[in-house]
Amino acid sequence: MFIGRIKRRQPMRQRRGSWASLVFVVALGCGAVGVGGSLGEFGARAEQATQQKPVVEKLVLNDTIQPVSSGELKRAIDKANADGAEVLIVELNTPGGLLDSTREMVGAMLSSRVPVVVYVAPSGARAGSAGFFLLEASDVAAMAPGTNAGAAHPVMELGGQPDAVMSQKIENDTEAFLRSFTAKRGRNAEAAEAAVHSSHSYTAEEALDQHLIDLIEPSEGQLLAALDGRTVTRMDGAKATLHTSGARVVEVEPTLREELLGWLVDPDIAILLGIGGMLLIYLEFNTPGTVVPGALGTLMVLLAVFGLGLLPIRFTAVLLLVAALGLMVLEAKFGGHGVLAIAGIVCLAFGMLTLVAAPVPELGISPAVAIGVSLAFGAITVMLVRLAFKARQMKSRLGVDALMGARATAMEELTPEGHVLVEGEIWRATAAERMEKGAELRVTGHEAYLLRVERV
Repeated sequence: MFIGRIKRRQPMRQRRGSWASLVFVVALGCGAVGVGGSLGEFGARAEQATQQKPVVEKLVLNDTIQPVSSGELKRAIDKANADGAEVLIVELNTPGGLLDSTREMVGAMLSSRVPVVVYVAPSGARAGSAGFFLLEASDVAAMAPGTNAGAAHPVMELGGQPDAVMSQKIENDTEAFLRSFTAKRGRNAEAAEAAVHSSHSYTAEEALDQHLIDLIEPSEGQLLAALDGRTVTRMDGAKATLHTSGARVVEVEPTLREELLGWLVDPDIAILLGIGGMLLIYLEFNTPGTVVPGALGTLMVLLAVFGLGLLPIRFTAVLLLVAALGLMVLEAKFGGHGVLAIAGIVCLAFGMLTLVAAPVPELGISPAVAIGVSLAFGAITVMLVRLAFKARQMKSRLGVDALMGARATAMEELTPEGHVLVEGEIWRATAAERMEKGAELRVTGHEAYLLRVERV
């Protein structure tokens, strides 16, 4: 009985412990729910606060002005308009570029619903030539200390020296283009025109004194602080007040396509791709069936043509390149004691140096690349073409014909016929006179498979 009573009381203690555990778990769960709810509410409030912050989008243009950079700016403006950004900041550092691309970029900036701020930064940066137009076309023009802008005189892109009348027309058209938006922006049109007709360049302080820019700020944070509460006048005359205090800055990253095109539009890279591709194609023709050199070479040449197609090309330079190739082929075929090869290399170098009608040196082929590639390609081309002509001549002399002029040794006495050893092969031969065994002979001709030989 005692044992039985102990067994009946033990489950009661277990039930009491189970109830206590249950209460503890429920309490713990309620606390966790409360804490989780507090954390969730805190996170929601933080997210809501983040969403309530104004968004400022930023594009970094640290390159020449050409079709690729024009596409980047237009994409950034479209994105800022679609996202409802407060403002788009374009951090600019450029030596200049193509006037056609500049007009496209200015047109996109002037038609943007979102105000565009062009900020020449960091210290040491410049807005040269075409970059000056972008600076003046912006809703707010800003520069960092130690930067400069200007030198925007137009340069002919099609090659050749235009006459005085044509030069004046181009200059007047460019000045009118600049006046069309500087006056609307309330900036000094006369000082802006001086950057065109006199190639004048301004430091940040000079640009501010001449009312060409609105702000000088050393950093992006100070620029945002200075923009907050500022009222700008849009091209249609409407007023817009900027709210950039505590703004969340989102940088517009270049796409993979833009990075690839930016790499291809470099004329040095394009010309190296083209030369390398041509050599690989020659290798494919020389050793048919390898496939890889031909396919890779074709791809490289097409990429080079595509990259150079984005730039203004001088057709006279293309003719120089064709003439250079012709001179090298003539040197390899006929031999000109090196004169034709040297002339071809000179034509090749001048053709490369003048191939791109670059308004700024950064858009042209560098002299080091042009001269180095010309020397290397000229030497390789002459050598390969010469080998090709020799191989073609050897192919026309097969069988007995290939033995003409070869040395032979009489294996027996020729009276006048007998057997000779020619290049490790035994042939029947005949001579005009008696030849003793072991005589050194030369093959002079043949009748069918009977060689004619004479004493050396």
